[in-house]
Amino acid sequence: MNMITQKPVCVTGASGFIAAEIIKALLLKGYRVRGTVRKSPDAYPFLASLDGAVDRLELVEADLLKSGSYKQAVKGCEYVLHTASPYIINVKNSQRDLVEPAVRGTQEVMEACLFAGGVKRVVLTSSIAAVTDQPDSSVIYTEKEWNRLSSLKRNPYHYSKTLAEQAAWKFIKEKNPGFDLIAINPALVTGPSLAPSLNTSNQLIRDIMIGVFPMIMDVNWGFVDIRDTARAHILAMETPAAQGRYLCSAETMNLAELVRFLKMEGYDGYSLPKINLSGKAGTLLMKLLSYSQPKDTGTFIRTHVGRLLQIDNSKIRKDFGMTFMPIKKSILEAVRDMIAWGHLSGPKT
Repeated sequence: MNMITQKPVCVTGASGFIAAEIIKALLLKGYRVRGTVRKSPDAYPFLASLDGAVDRLELVEADLLKSGSYKQAVKGCEYVLHTASPYIINVKNSQRDLVEPAVRGTQEVMEACLFAGGVKRVVLTSSIAAVTDQPDSSVIYTEKEWNRLSSLKRNPYHYSKTLAEQAAWKFIKEKNPGFDLIAINPALVTGPSLAPSLNTSNQLIRDIMIGVFPMIMDVNWGFVDIRDTARAHILAMETPAAQGRYLCSAETMNLAELVRFLKMEGYDGYSLPKINLSGKAGTLLMKLLSYSQPKDTGTFIRTHVGRLLQIDNSKIRKDFGMTFMPIKKSILEAVRDMIAWGHLSGPKT
């Protein structure tokens, strides 16, 4: 669909892993983009160097916790892609560091869109974390499910994403603002990063390779490539018939499969976990050992180990015609990218 107009598309949290890839894709399609950043726009040379950025990318400062700071960013935009939200697993203060910026930031963006008057659609980056924080092996998760178990003390990141998405839907229901809302709920996003910083998703793969996980647990994740994630956001913006939530996951892989794959690809020289504790006895032991981990890491292990996550991605395939990159290709590119950025040492020879 050809939607290119002279009005900019607003992308919040422009320096983030997902947002930067969205901006790159939008520029390549010919869109003008206005991205929000927390520091001076000059602090993000990797965004300024994107193809098309000189003529069609504008960066403006905005803060999730500063009232009214998104009004200028949204002004004159018909489409707003709200990706800004903290993604941290272990925090000192869950309310201050995760929930408040996620929820209040979403409310600030929605209010700014209402104030602007010309917005047609908001695309919100939510997460599979807003769908479940403790997979039920008997359930194949769809857009109908909601995470109802998380709290400030239990998987607070999951809690923040759930509350933020719920706040957005509540705003639409109560304010009837004249624009619609689409939520994209990605699984674990992997692949090469445009930014020099290490994002939390790829850090998981790095941690598996450097010995943070000394044992193979019975745990699996949904994975999706960063470029597919960006494309899903843009299709959500461009597809008039889009509605509701969209689970964005290519496929699932468990830790044992991931370790086996990395070894086959020549990364066996790294400190990959060797002891397999993926059976029932191992799962019980891992739950006991989880209490020695940082608080939120321990909670995640206890709520995920021994459980099978299954995701139905048929809605996003059907409505957007989405196809997904094989996740092994994405993971390999993520590993090579982390080595290139210096986040991971090169393979031993």
